[in-house]
Amino acid sequence: MGIVSRLKTERYLLIAIAVGVAAFLSEHAIMEMGQGAALIAAAALVVTIVLASMRVAHHAEILAIKVGDPYGTMILTLSAVAVEVIILAIMMSGESSPTLVRDTIYSALMLDINGILGLAALLGGLKHGEQPYNDNSGKTYGVMILTAIGISMIVPEFVPDEKWHYYSAFTIVAMIALYALFLRMQVGQHSYFFSYSYPRAERKQDASEDHGDEGSTAVSIATILAGVVVIGALAEFMSAFMTTGLKDTGAPIGLTALVVATISAAPEILTALRAALKNRMQATVNIAMGASLSTVILTVPVMEAIALYTGQPFIMAMTPVQTVMVTITLIAAAINLNDGETNAIEGMTHFILFATFLMLASLGL
Repeated sequence: MGIVSRLKTERYLLIAIAVGVAAFLSEHAIMEMGQGAALIAAAALVVTIVLASMRVAHHAEILAIKVGDPYGTMILTLSAVAVEVIILAIMMSGESSPTLVRDTIYSALMLDINGILGLAALLGGLKHGEQPYNDNSGKTYGVMILTAIGISMIVPEFVPDEKWHYYSAFTIVAMIALYALFLRMQVGQHSYFFSYSYPRAERKQDASEDHGDEGSTAVSIATILAGVVVIGALAEFMSAFMTTGLKDTGAPIGLTALVVATISAAPEILTALRAALKNRMQATVNIAMGASLSTVILTVPVMEAIALYTGQPFIMAMTPVQTVMVTITLIAAAINLNDGETNAIEGMTHFILFATFLMLASLGL
């Protein structure tokens, strides 16, 4: 692929760079124009970040296809979590809410399991009926998400403030230990838990649907790294504009968290839906549940370590409404992902839960 063709292919990243330069040069002028201008600028940056993250996810998907499952979906979910962690770390350095990380992880969980998995299973079920996958993956993801959420976001409600630092340090170690073992399972002796053997005709069809001449593995890795850097720079300006634009507006506190979760999940939504419509539900389950697990088990230790180091106010204990929604979601997922097949009814149950989450968020709950 020539240089001109490469530049055309990566035009979204080039646009993101140009927008970043424009934001840098005009930041003070926009701030002086008032809240309306700041909100418009923040919205423009959100769209730009989504476009840039889609290119990052695209190259992660190319790598995923080259290495195959379970390594493939691991690359996809890790790239999304990296974007989320960078945005949160930048926003925490500003005048952010002490519940921002908690609300973002909660929003990501609702978006991944109820939004992505629910919509994918609903649309895929309407098109293909029952869609098979390896039920070992659903069970493994489910119990690990429950454990990680319980340790990091439910138990803290009962930890006294003066002893929070000790429990926070324990949580960091526990999350790292959980993820280390999970990685060993996912790429080692239990890797078959996260893959599914499709009929030979379907494998041939998938092999023929490649991404064309997308360059070498090194090009994809370099593009991912460059994209993450650009997203980090854009996130810093977005944070400043959003803080100014939403100040004293009475907007729900969770709105910023929902925006961050949506930015990181946007590329995953498209990938998961494409997989479901191609009757490859295993990839959808890996993406939705894997992203949920990675969000909790990786974001928590990084953010808690930053909070411990900087001494910033930090609240991880979920509210009663959040705890109830997470509990219902994980119970529904445990029932629905127990038999190795999804259908439209199961997808609809999760999608209704996602709609409930959006309704509660709009009410400030």
